[in-house]
Amino acid sequence: MPKMLLYILLIGLIALLIPPALIATERSTVKKKPRVHLVQDMDNQHRYKAQQANEFFEDGRAMRPPVEGTVARNKLNDDAHFIKGLVGDEWATTFPGQIDVTVDLIHRGQNRFNIYCLPCHGEAGFGDGIIHQRAFKLVTAGVNGTTWVQPKSLHEKAIREQPIGQTFNTITNGVRTMAGYGDQVPVGDRWAIVAYVKALQRSQFAQDSDLPAGTNRSELQFEKLPEQETPDETTDDATNPQDEAEQS
Repeated sequence: MPKMLLYILLIGLIALLIPPALIATERSTVKKKPRVHLVQDMDNQHRYKAQQANEFFEDGRAMRPPVEGTVARNKLNDDAHFIKGLVGDEWATTFPGQIDVTVDLIHRGQNRFNIYCLPCHGEAGFGDGIIHQRAFKLVTAGVNGTTWVQPKSLHEKAIREQPIGQTFNTITNGVRTMAGYGDQVPVGDRWAIVAYVKALQRSQFAQDSDLPAGTNRSELQFEKLPEQETPDETTDDATNPQDEAEQS
């Protein structure tokens, strides 16, 4: 083969390698400008960035609010029993159909109770949690004019006799000085806490009929709970189902 032809072939081969090398360089290099688009496919259409102004709309904002009445997917809260603890205009006295009260549910409620409720209400629900203990010490010491209202004991007669829907609403929206936990605890977990609270209350006020058949009550050993000290504060126990429901 003539040398001239060989040189031409080598030069041609090298020339053929240039386009792949340029393409590889372009694909591996980060640039601020968009890549070359022979077919646009609407990739470079005009658009507005988040929070950018837009004089086309009356409010001057490019970001548009959702259409009035828009409901997020799976967020159609049309079940008042499940979402608000209401049946009609009254507090529910039964658990909603979505909630199956089982031992596992009560254990779940205990877990959530220990996270969100125990610090104030105490492990057994007598309103003697560590937050109360600390606040009570500050009150009795007269630190900076500290005032404190002890968290409610879940075993008070008025609370024990509450419909479970009202207890659910209290967890959701709060009551008096207690904050609501609707934004922190999912609906199902709130019902689990209600189930555990009812179990706590029953544990302290069980009836002979609750004992297994053949149990001799006189042979059971009971532990006397210590009396709890409370600050000299009073609270208003009045509640209105409709007023509280409007908060949810």
